[in-house]
Amino acid sequence: MKTEKTKSEDKKPEWITGWVPTMAGVFPVISTNLSSGDIVGGWRVRWGIKRMDYRINPGLYAAGKPDTNSPVLVTANYKLTFDSLRRHLENINAWILVLDTKGVNVWCAAGKGTFGTEELISRIKSVNLSSLTKSRTLILPQLGAPGVAAHIVTAQTGFKVIYGPVRAADLPQFLASGLKTDPIMRTVTFTLKERLAVVPVELVQAWKMAFAVLVYFILLRLVSGNLLSWSTVGGFLPYLASILIGCTVVPVLLPFVPGKSFALKGWIVGTIATFLFILVYAHPVVDAIAYLLILPAISAYLALNFTGCSTYTSLSGVKKEMKIALPLLIFSVISGIGLQLFNTWRT
Repeated sequence: MKTEKTKSEDKKPEWITGWVPTMAGVFPVISTNLSSGDIVGGWRVRWGIKRMDYRINPGLYAAGKPDTNSPVLVTANYKLTFDSLRRHLENINAWILVLDTKGVNVWCAAGKGTFGTEELISRIKSVNLSSLTKSRTLILPQLGAPGVAAHIVTAQTGFKVIYGPVRAADLPQFLASGLKTDPIMRTVTFTLKERLAVVPVELVQAWKMAFAVLVYFILLRLVSGNLLSWSTVGGFLPYLASILIGCTVVPVLLPFVPGKSFALKGWIVGTIATFLFILVYAHPVVDAIAYLLILPAISAYLALNFTGCSTYTSLSGVKKEMKIALPLLIFSVISGIGLQLFNTWRT
């Protein structure tokens, strides 16, 4: 055990401040303060840089000086989620059981099944948690509930599952009140600040679509023999605008656009913007129709990406929306491209 500890110390990240020996082994003690490296890492991930690699090792961690009466908090091994939890545990003694969610946050992992019953049971047994706590109580984030069958966990481990508040910021009050929640703690929000938080990664991921649209636009200009004109740059701007609308404008206006379907919301905003563009810059009827087929569809497709970030639709609702919306959007874009190519070839 001592050799194992020494090896871990050589490679330990800066947020591990020490080690606590127990009957079940030696476990790392974590800092509840985020370092500049943690902050930079979180910022980097929000911009989609090494996002799928931002994880910590699953297992058991200690916050403060936990003992057999300390609460056991369960979370995911996505480091952004882990950091959000530990920074709200200042002056709190607790055990943190980190599940292997493959570097995915609690909500999404619960939907995928990695924040699930089997992983929780397996992790409880692997760290010998029963020897560390008398309470036999696990506190799970509320958003992890869809992935965990609490009665099965209790039957196989003897641990009772309690669902804590939605937000880690409410944990201190939750623990101080004897594991009681109020309606606010149970309410899932999707405020403007929360919507803007997911915009950067969507913008970064949209570069592939922007590049594909640029290639298509250049090819269209080559066919028309008008590639090197000043209108080339200006002609690409409506396509770029439709991408920005889907990634930024739609999430900002989300509560004010009618409907629950994200594709519909994106299509509505994209259509309004396209109509304004056509009215300001007069276009032949065929070009106008092509724009109305292509541009709103691009905005709608990108708006569809936000379904996994919000409380507007359930998992079954997301699947249903994608099944209906994607074929329609693809048909719309193909029709618009066909119309543009036909008009270019005709002229």
